[in-house]
Amino acid sequence: MNADEFLAKAWQAARSAKLLLAAGDTNGASNRAYYAMFDAARAGLSVLAPGSNPGGVRTHKGLIAEFGVKLVKAGFFPVDMGRMLNRAQEVRLVADYNGDAVELADAKELVESAERFVTAINDEIQKRRARLSGIDRSQSLHATKSAAFRIACRARSKGDLGRE
Repeated sequence: MNADEFLAKAWQAARSAKLLLAAGDTNGASNRAYYAMFDAARAGLSVLAPGSNPGGVRTHKGLIAEFGVKLVKAGFFPVDMGRMLNRAQEVRLVADYNGDAVELADAKELVESAERFVTAINDEIQKRRARLSGIDRSQSLHATKSAAFRIACRARSKGDLGRE
C-alpha cells in the first residue's frame, strides 16, 4: 500500500470511531481510533522516513517503535504524538482482549486524539509533498535553462548563431 491508501484507511477508521462512539460502543470506537492512528503512522513513515517499509513491519509494537525513532526522535512530530500512539494501543488492547468495556471518557479522548493524530500526519505529508514539488519545479527550471545554455554554446562554437 502507498501513503494515500494508508491515509484513506486512517480517515475511514477515524470516521467509524466517531460513529461507534456516538452509538455507545466504546470498545469498537477505541479499536477504530487506534487503527486510524496506526494507518496514519504507516502513511507518515512511508513518506517522511525514506527507506522505511511500514507495510513490512511485523508487529504493532515494531511499527510504534519505528514511528518513535524515525518520526518523533527525528523531529517531524512532538513526543506527545508518540505517547498518543502508545496510549491508543494500550486502550485498544483493553477493548479487544480484556473483558471490561473501555470507559466512555477514555474512548472519547482516544477518538479525539485519533483525529488530531491523523490530521497532523496528513498535514506533514502535504507539507513534504509541497516542498518536494517546489524542488522539482526549481530543478526542472534549472535543467531547462542549463539545456538552453548548452545548446546556445554549441551553436556559437559551430558558428550557427546569427546566420539565417
